[in-house]
Amino acid sequence: MPNQLYEILDKEITKLRPAQEKSVKKGLLEGKNLLVCTPTASGKTLIAELAALKSILEGKGKAIYIVPLKALASEKYRDFKKRYDKIARIALSIGDIDSADHYLADYDLIVTTSEKMDSLLRHHAPWANSISTLIIDEIHLLNDPERGPTLEILITILKELLKNVQIIGLSATIGNAEELAEWLGADLVVDEWRPVKLHKGIYLDGKVEFY
Repeated sequence: MPNQLYEILDKEITKLRPAQEKSVKKGLLEGKNLLVCTPTASGKTLIAELAALKSILEGKGKAIYIVPLKALASEKYRDFKKRYDKIARIALSIGDIDSADHYLADYDLIVTTSEKMDSLLRHHAPWANSISTLIIDEIHLLNDPERGPTLEILITILKELLKNVQIIGLSATIGNAEELAEWLGADLVVDEWRPVKLHKGIYLDGKVEFY
């Protein structure tokens, strides 16, 4: 791991969470494609950050972080900007879908939506060939009838365009994880750990019966 990245994370993180440790062991820092399926708040985003920032700091190319919603893109942008602004140039691209956003050529980590990224490719963004890390957050939305088709086409195009790109898919627990991992050409990382224990119960007549 590059020293600049280690120095930032060492101030905030004392121990890797289970999915993070599994991802490192499966080749996260060696450029391997991974599909990470774990519960909410289990540390998936840091897995993506490690891959993206390592690639950027080693001069391999840009990292693209794709999310389904503009609000989520803005949130991730603020988080990344706060943590990594001193070591990487970070941009948010969620605006005009009829623009190639040539200015993005000057940035290292670009946070965007699948619809915006699809538009950037259709407008032949000249910097697209320099992408070395592709992160798809909420990749289980491939099964969504509205967002799924655009996301599937986008991933297919990027896989064809970028032969050496590292793909990191982040997902909640899904039923077809093995099939999706095979399609991505990725190793599957599955873990059920969560920071707060999940209690299941049935609500009836004003009472909750836990089981």
